[in-house]
Amino acid sequence: MTREIVLDTETTGFDPRTGDRLIEVGCIEIMDLLPTGRTFHRFVNPERPIPPDATRVHGITDDKVKDAPKFAEILIDLADFIGDAPVIAHNAQFDRNFIDHEYGRCGYPLLPEARWIDTLQLAQTVWPGMPNSLDALCKRYKVSLADRSFHGALIDARLLAEVYLELKGGKERRLDLSSGRQTQAAAAHAASGGYQPRPRPLTPRIHPEEVEAHRAFLLATLKDRTLWAGYGLEVEPAAETA
Repeated sequence: MTREIVLDTETTGFDPRTGDRLIEVGCIEIMDLLPTGRTFHRFVNPERPIPPDATRVHGITDDKVKDAPKFAEILIDLADFIGDAPVIAHNAQFDRNFIDHEYGRCGYPLLPEARWIDTLQLAQTVWPGMPNSLDALCKRYKVSLADRSFHGALIDARLLAEVYLELKGGKERRLDLSSGRQTQAAAAHAASGGYQPRPRPLTPRIHPEEVEAHRAFLLATLKDRTLWAGYGLEVEPAAETA
């Protein structure tokens, strides 16, 4: 079974190298491209003020995180939840920079680059030249944004999980499952001997004149008349009576 983790973060700014810190992390577990219902969500005390511009995006204030744990206090729980699974993020370099920075501050081994899957790059492959922000993809795939008034790590991870499943062929995958059920039904039907005569045959609704008109058309048009003979239609001129 393939286990993957969809991850999103909220931060005080854009670059941890200039002192910005992570203030929220949310994760969704999916297994074989299906959400399992398991999640991870924590607010984090960034140990620095949150700029008003950042609060306008995610709605997180200093008061909301002043009593939250520091990243070092949630690190083991987060690492255990992620385990050895690939990590899926939108514009993954942004989230990776902050996760790497926080792991590094704690002296914890970083997640290998190869384990990060960027849904922005995936979307740019599927929809070249189109807007591919998370909001744009949600609208394109009809993923509801009704519950989101601000950006939030867990709700954005949920939205991204739905988008990721669509980018990986969610609709086609459901069709494949449906086709499998149809194949099983068809095999059962064949094993039962196929179609049987109706116990109460339907009353013919075609008039003799229409039958003759159709036969005349086939005689004038077709060179090989064996196909229609297989359906019980004699494609030969009607015998003349004396």
